[in-house]
Amino acid sequence: MKTHFHLLLLALFCLGTVQAQEKTNLELTDLFDLEYVSDPQISPDGSKIIYTRNFKDIMTDRDYSNLWMVNADGSQNRPLTQGNQRDFGAVWSPDGTKIAYRSNAQDERVKLFVLYLDTKESVALTNSANAPGAISWSADGQNLAFTQFVPTSKKSLLSIPSKPQGAEWNEAPIFIEELNYRGDGSGYLPSGHSQIFTIGLSGGTARQRTFDAKNYGSPIWSADGQSLFFSANLHENSELEPANSEIYQLDLASGAITALTSRFGPDSNPSLSPDGKMIAFTGYDDSFQGYQVTNLYVMNTDGSEVKNLTAELDRDAGNPQWEANGKGIYFQYDEFGDTKIGHVALTGKIRTVVEGLGGLDLGRPYNAGTFTVSKNDRFAITQGGPEHPADLAVWIGGETNRLTAVNEDLFSYRKIGQTEEIWWESSFDGKRIQGWIVTPPDFDPNKKYPFILEIHGGPFAMYGPSFAYEIQSYAAAGYVVLYTNPRGSTGYGQEFGNAIHHDYPNHDYEDLMSGVDAVIEKGYIDSENLFVTGGSGGGVLTAWIVGKTDRFKAAVVAKPVINWTSFVLHADGAAFFGKYWFGAMPWEDIENYWRRSPLSLVGNVTTPTMLLTGEKDFRTPISESEQYYTALKLQGVESAMVRIPNASHGLVNRPSMLMSKSASILSWFNHYLTKE
Repeated sequence: MKTHFHLLLLALFCLGTVQAQEKTNLELTDLFDLEYVSDPQISPDGSKIIYTRNFKDIMTDRDYSNLWMVNADGSQNRPLTQGNQRDFGAVWSPDGTKIAYRSNAQDERVKLFVLYLDTKESVALTNSANAPGAISWSADGQNLAFTQFVPTSKKSLLSIPSKPQGAEWNEAPIFIEELNYRGDGSGYLPSGHSQIFTIGLSGGTARQRTFDAKNYGSPIWSADGQSLFFSANLHENSELEPANSEIYQLDLASGAITALTSRFGPDSNPSLSPDGKMIAFTGYDDSFQGYQVTNLYVMNTDGSEVKNLTAELDRDAGNPQWEANGKGIYFQYDEFGDTKIGHVALTGKIRTVVEGLGGLDLGRPYNAGTFTVSKNDRFAITQGGPEHPADLAVWIGGETNRLTAVNEDLFSYRKIGQTEEIWWESSFDGKRIQGWIVTPPDFDPNKKYPFILEIHGGPFAMYGPSFAYEIQSYAAAGYVVLYTNPRGSTGYGQEFGNAIHHDYPNHDYEDLMSGVDAVIEKGYIDSENLFVTGGSGGGVLTAWIVGKTDRFKAAVVAKPVINWTSFVLHADGAAFFGKYWFGAMPWEDIENYWRRSPLSLVGNVTTPTMLLTGEKDFRTPISESEQYYTALKLQGVESAMVRIPNASHGLVNRPSMLMSKSASILSWFNHYLTKE
């Protein structure tokens, strides 16, 4: 009897253990529990890594971040800062004894701090009203350079009579005369510019080094500490030619600024060679194409002997960092949905060193990653994938080791959808297109599932095999999701990316529909329950799709462009879109602007369509959504509009904005879903 009782207890215990470990599908509010690693900074000797650990708070609806440090072997993984605050932008001093970083820990204002690693003591060096930009150490470790916004008094031509004493008038009229008077995420821009400053470790007042009405990029120091190198557009017509930046040198003694490059096009990201004699930088010769591959260049510090090192790569090169021996440069590039670290010798020989960087975009599967390199050629990288957002990894001697698992707690009790790569040929011209299928947890290929086509923005951007909260939330709700890189996407070379030059949207439609057909051919899709959505450029294509076909049960058009004429005259960056994406202004080519506007197809739409946009979106202003919503209503189409208060284009100002976006899309699709 006793034995039977013990066996019963054991059985109940085992059952309880199994039940306790049973996983359930991801829930929308799990967004607040998702963390990710960013900005990995490896020490000069390669022994330690400082990284930013990003997290969210459900009660305050805020994003926060702290700094952590770990040994390169994964041991002693400990926080350097703690609290519901924003600590970020850590940079090692050249001798590896201290770090500079930025934080709002003291009073919500972002300040420049230095943390001494021997005592773990932090000292605030700045106390200004405006936040410092990216930080650069001088070679001797005694001085720092950074940028900071400097406000200026704004003059007005308006002569407004003053109000009587004690009168309660409306606020004074706002006088605007700049071409760029507002920016997405920034709102209406204050008067002033980003200037260069330097400050010593003793603190005090930072010294302003530039003073004119231009915006200066983040500076780096010369080897002798006598000058700074930076990227900026100091040309007189910078408003109308915003992409025409140069690499400049600022002499600290005299204040003289010398342009080191002169070609038409963007030159940026200067990186000084270990011997201080050469500068690596990125850029291209601007030919006003929608997409142009960014190359990696080197030149002497006086601007002579400029050489393109990556002309044969046909991929965008970025984040240049010198090899310690000065014989080559490490850089990162995107290819076929993956972010990689490459190496180019000064002779021009290119090789791939590390693959699998990513995980920095929580919302949608944009494959973004970054790295730093030590003096002994060790790499600290953000490592992401379909199973998890960015964690910290280290590459040493050809082997990559993952050092963190910041979401292990969440994924211990949540199931996520599985991701599968797929390729197909476009029905338009046979061009090969890459995509990824995400299936629901506990997927059974013998069953039929509703389907969502999710389309990326840009349009010059790249999806990849990355964990994405939005995609996983759709899979958790029982949908099979396809996301893809149609023509115009980056990571496939200039010809593929520029296949939509002055022709977007158009044949990317066939790329997408061919992908839908390829997934349906697998046999597990309920072809009566097809749905489509996308944001920004993906919103453009979603509106284009429902204007050309009625095969989708419902659609959500997020933050779209509907009318190209109103867009190019209403979006921020007014000098760019008409010139690069159309080659003419609306009044010069009315037919082309109208032909490419989804509004031109609204008379064909029968698909129930919901519009979704942030009310403070200045990239694709909400007036675009309002136009389409009204047109759909006038056409008698089932339609709705979702306005997200206080949200700019990215819909990530606060975590609940991203959650609300996914919840709204699922609500619309679930409403029209035909259930068995």
